[in-house]
Amino acid sequence: MKIGVIGTGQFARSFIALWQLHPAVEAVYVTDLVAERAAQHVEQYDLAGSFPDVDALLASDVDSVAIMTQRWTHGELALRALEAGKHVYSAVPMAITAEEIAAIVAKVEETGLIYMMGETSYYNPAVIYARTRIAEGRFGRVFYSEGDYVHDMDNGFSAAYRFSGGEDWKSTASYPPMLYPTHAIGGVLGALPTYATSVSCLGIVDTGTDGIFDATLSRWGNDFSNMTALFELADGGAMRTNEFRRVGYWKGHESRFRFYGTEEVFEQSGNGATLSVKTEGEDYAKGDTLDVSDLLATGPGELPEGFGDVDPALMQSFASGSAKVQDRSRLPREFDGAHNGHEGSHHYLADDFVRAVTTRTQPPVNAWRAARFTLPGVIAFESARQGGARLPIPDHGDGPADPGWD
Repeated sequence: MKIGVIGTGQFARSFIALWQLHPAVEAVYVTDLVAERAAQHVEQYDLAGSFPDVDALLASDVDSVAIMTQRWTHGELALRALEAGKHVYSAVPMAITAEEIAAIVAKVEETGLIYMMGETSYYNPAVIYARTRIAEGRFGRVFYSEGDYVHDMDNGFSAAYRFSGGEDWKSTASYPPMLYPTHAIGGVLGALPTYATSVSCLGIVDTGTDGIFDATLSRWGNDFSNMTALFELADGGAMRTNEFRRVGYWKGHESRFRFYGTEEVFEQSGNGATLSVKTEGEDYAKGDTLDVSDLLATGPGELPEGFGDVDPALMQSFASGSAKVQDRSRLPREFDGAHNGHEGSHHYLADDFVRAVTTRTQPPVNAWRAARFTLPGVIAFESARQGGARLPIPDHGDGPADPGWD
């Protein structure tokens, strides 16, 4: 396969380097609004070449496109690529409106093309661990779950917006937290075989003095820096999600998950995780709480050469090892020793897109699952704007069966 990467900012280089290593990838091309940045990537990673713009890339013979641009541009670019007959890998989120999400799903159904959203939490060690035990029935009925994405603006986010946004960066740094929901929702719904049907969300108006979440400057008229949502699930359970951008939290798990079942409870904090196991009968004294942190730990990685301009606060996003619960035997040997990121997820993301395209098999986080990871946040933002009104969440169905690659 040949991949054309749209956008060569800080995040793209992680995947460009991995696809360049993949034995099933024939060529990697790039395009960027900043031509010098694209040229630098071509030279640094010995790529096949660059295109002057997106139109030229879509008119070329690449069969696949990877969208690594600003988060509010993904929906439009994905639709353009699908209409041009290209398979699509998109960074998160899928899109920022219900209409764009519906259009992407419809286009995938119409064309049979591959669409994959690169959601890291699906491959998060805590999610893999919970997904396995839930599938085995060990939790009993999971009636309540939590997924949080806790990432302070001062923890690398403001710097990233400055890097990409130019003089007007504050107008987009005010990006509504619930329109970036998949690192939290994707972990819960990546473990549970269900989906969200309604939501009530509260937005907390920002009190910061740096002018980032100023509704008069915001592209989205947004002044919420922290948001909390409660979702009803199709199986009768509940899910709560926090998206925090002003929070006194610096290191540890930015995405953390908790699952409460009738037989087991898994709880992950910022720096560890426990599993509580209920015993049969009424003798709770024989129950057990196990520290499972060691199974989920990925450890720190090192930034590869060429990442010197990445904010140190974003280190764990770009550099991590692998966890014991992550099965590396399914990955190409060429990835051994290659840089990783987001708690060991980058290798799986890069490989799953290649597998999907080369085998014409829908990946785990395909268009239908991506919609279920993204739409709840889109509707949650609208709920917050309506003062917490409970709103229904559209659903586009199950889509094809999960290939079970994880």
